[in-house]
Amino acid sequence: MTTTSTAATTTRGGDLARQLTVAVSALLAVIGSFIGSGAAGGTPVQDAAGGALAADATLIAPGTGAFSIWSLIYSGLLAYAVWQFLPAQRIAERHRRIGYLVAASLLLNAAWILSIQFDLLRLSVPIIGALLVVLIAAFRRCLALPPRNALDALATDGTVGLYLGWVTVATAANVTAALVAAGFDGWGIPPETWAVVVVAVAGLVGVALAVWDRGRIAPTLSLAWGLSWIAIARLTDTPESTVTGIAAIIAAVAVVLTTVVARLAVELRRRRAPRSS
Repeated sequence: MTTTSTAATTTRGGDLARQLTVAVSALLAVIGSFIGSGAAGGTPVQDAAGGALAADATLIAPGTGAFSIWSLIYSGLLAYAVWQFLPAQRIAERHRRIGYLVAASLLLNAAWILSIQFDLLRLSVPIIGALLVVLIAAFRRCLALPPRNALDALATDGTVGLYLGWVTVATAANVTAALVAAGFDGWGIPPETWAVVVVAVAGLVGVALAVWDRGRIAPTLSLAWGLSWIAIARLTDTPESTVTGIAAIIAAVAVVLTTVVARLAVELRRRRAPRSS
């Protein structure tokens, strides 16, 4: 056997290992989601950890309806697991660069659910922080390696983007819940002020993301969705806070408008390119 054929065999084996890792990780994440929803004997996330993540636990907690987005995210993750497993995708460079990061995000998500199930709220913070970092890295590689076609864009970029946008909001809510549960008094600063600051930071992250990704729709949709449900919860449920609700609406609108402007700018440059060449 020549060196070239040996290298090719090793590469094929590595590609198959990556595909299997993503597929198994997706399966574990889905099992974890059933546990986290209470459908498989676990405690629903909003009721676990002493209710620290319930819709009425903090001023940053999204309304219960916000979590329905997980159905779409998990569907996308399963679609990606199947897509990257297809023979034609096995040697695709973008899946070689992105696959293990997606697998890591799936395992971190399952670990986060387990931490909440075992009332380890403090441990959930570094886990979701790591999840956010991994998703940023995966999305960065999505941007660096363009999709081959529309299906690849939807299954890969769309899924990772949607996942990233939601986890951005979830991280803010999770950190806030952990601080409140730990008895953080805000250093004398009113809770509503802190809530507005946190919402503003989430909005700024969304704006920066929209500029960075040149107006990608998926992360904006999920991020704006999460912010909108924070607004709904604060304007219609306890703890009621009109200031926080309005701040969340402004943040969501800012993210959407920035995305639209960034998208239009990309299209304008694309149309001008042939004329200038």
